[in-house]
Amino acid sequence: MDKTININIAGILFQIDEEAFGILRDYLQSINYRFRNVQGGLETVEDIESRIAEIFQSQKGLAGVITRENVEAMISIIGKPEDFDHSAPEPEIPVYPSARKRLYRNPDDTIISGVCGGIGAYLNSDPVLFRILFVLFTVFFGIGFFVYIALWIALLPANTDSRKREMYGNSYSSAMSQQRKMDGAYSTEAHSYNKGYYKTSRVGNAFNEIFRALGRVFYIALRILLIIIGVLLVLVGFLTILGFVMILVFKYPASISSSDLNMNLIYFSDFMKYVVNPAHVQWIIALTLIALLLPMLALIYWGVKMIFWFRAKDGLISLVGFVLWVLIITILAVILFNEGIGFSDTAKSSAKLIFSHTLDTLYIKTGSRISDQKFEKELLFKEDGYNIFINEDRKELYIRPYLNIFNSENDIPSVEVKKRSSARNEVDAMKKTSELIYNYNLTGDTLILDEYFIIPPGRKWSADNVGINIYAPKGTVFKLDNPSQRLFHSLSENEPEEGDNPAVNKSGDKSWILTEEGLEPVGKSTPGQK
Repeated sequence: MDKTININIAGILFQIDEEAFGILRDYLQSINYRFRNVQGGLETVEDIESRIAEIFQSQKGLAGVITRENVEAMISIIGKPEDFDHSAPEPEIPVYPSARKRLYRNPDDTIISGVCGGIGAYLNSDPVLFRILFVLFTVFFGIGFFVYIALWIALLPANTDSRKREMYGNSYSSAMSQQRKMDGAYSTEAHSYNKGYYKTSRVGNAFNEIFRALGRVFYIALRILLIIIGVLLVLVGFLTILGFVMILVFKYPASISSSDLNMNLIYFSDFMKYVVNPAHVQWIIALTLIALLLPMLALIYWGVKMIFWFRAKDGLISLVGFVLWVLIITILAVILFNEGIGFSDTAKSSAKLIFSHTLDTLYIKTGSRISDQKFEKELLFKEDGYNIFINEDRKELYIRPYLNIFNSENDIPSVEVKKRSSARNEVDAMKKTSELIYNYNLTGDTLILDEYFIIPPGRKWSADNVGINIYAPKGTVFKLDNPSQRLFHSLSENEPEEGDNPAVNKSGDKSWILTEEGLEPVGKSTPGQK
């Protein structure tokens, strides 16, 4: 049996014996030679190949083997190459009247991206005119550059035959014939500058060369800019992810500067279980991490794409990632909303202690100190002075209260302790204020204050706060020890410089006098204030 060969004719696979293949090959070469210099010859050759495939299918079908007799029968039907009249007019190309022209970027006529080439093909005009207009509007008005970039992003490239038909419309066959003539009879995929459908004058060619040079400069500058932006995106995404992981997972303090941000959040995840339902803590942390990491991973990916300028079919992946991110944000918002209902209402309670006698000097001392408690973790908000200390063994929270000193309106000294808490309603919030544990005592001319108040075990944090307001006549002297001064956060703004400090007495207490403007160091008070 003769050797068989697999061949592809007009997109259909046939098996042909070796002898028949030689006859068919010579016949097709003669046909190609006959029509290679004839306008529309390539379409004629394609039509002939389609007709050959039809004849072979009718003779043997797809499963049969094409023999010499089949090839000779086909030649007798179609005719020999010398029988064709190559001077005959070009076969009529079918017109698609219902096809609507669309605007694309023309990859066969590009300087930068093919925008002007696509506009020229769409409007049946010379693209050089539009290139000049874009340059003029960019130089004189500045808008041309942004319009070009917008079209570059918005328009798809005409990189398929169907898109080219839509771009050229009824001029498609003429444009393709001109393209093939300029590229060569057997080059059907060559793309180079200024090889579009429209013939350009010498002036137009000169402009194209200028635009081509400017386009290369612009392209290089754009690539450098994109690389810089890409590197920045990668660094921001990577460092942000590293910071989140170090803070929330490994609790590594050096990963965030508390001195710059005036806070220390490394134990925030541990504090969460004292705020929300413990069953929700891990979900909130995990969902928060994913919600923060997904955008950062997207930044890294787009940064890498900008740096290496590669194309990828990532539309589906991007869509799935965005939908997943929205879903996670939604779930997280629902959980936080349900937990946040517990903070919807606020209540305050107060207790007032009036001094039994007028004092010229009031000593403020510290009772129980935070340093005496065994707390493992500390959550600092330095800007507000609201510091939370966590005792994991006893499941207690210690929080530093606020101390304020005001002028008394009726010159009667008094101490008022205000407690504030939040809950779902005002009744529950008021009940929570009564659960806060804070101790203070007045003995003679000495007011003893605890350095912290306690949220009892089993009770969640509810934005609790305790404020101590002291009302005294103008001229009253206050002597505070160091822990008490930490409760009075505004004192740091009025403290004198270190060294010769007249406000510090021999016992180490700092002395302040109450004036119309508030507290001032005793050494800085003016005569007659007391």
